[in-house]
Amino acid sequence: MISSHTPDILIRDAVPDDALCLGVLGMQVFLDTYATQGIRGSIAAEALQAFSPEALSRLIAQPGISIIVAESNDHLVGFAQVALAAPHELISTPEVAELQRLYIQERFTGLGIGYSLLQAAERQACSGGASLLWATVWVGNERALAFYPRRGYELAGSPSYTFQNETHENRLFTKRLDTHD
Repeated sequence: MISSHTPDILIRDAVPDDALCLGVLGMQVFLDTYATQGIRGSIAAEALQAFSPEALSRLIAQPGISIIVAESNDHLVGFAQVALAAPHELISTPEVAELQRLYIQERFTGLGIGYSLLQAAERQACSGGASLLWATVWVGNERALAFYPRRGYELAGSPSYTFQNETHENRLFTKRLDTHD
């Protein structure tokens, strides 16, 4: 049973020493979300490729990418990944950023951590010059499909996403950012 006590959460920018824990956290959340019928080759390959410590180290160091972590008692429990200057074919706004990942460890969902990370991601995108933030959500991720509209995001299309030669239907959500914050 999880205590109703909300843990103290520190929201901060990722640092190089976070790569290992980010990779494992990312893999855990990825598998919990997308491996709903078990593990098959394409899921395993994508998880290992996307969340290796080397891949996360490259992302942390990459200009134009921001990774913001949520930490509880020196343990990572979630993160948001934002890419600046990230256009999408369904979006005509020129100054856009993409929320590439918003991952919360299952045990810490429902505590407002996702919203705190989303707000930090929006601020990061705005400070990077974006007037709009967008995210794609897999159609099988019902919690995320409900989360974004509650946070002011509008449905803007239904693109597909391909990884490991498999195509998956998604929903595209967008939100105009208040550049006066």
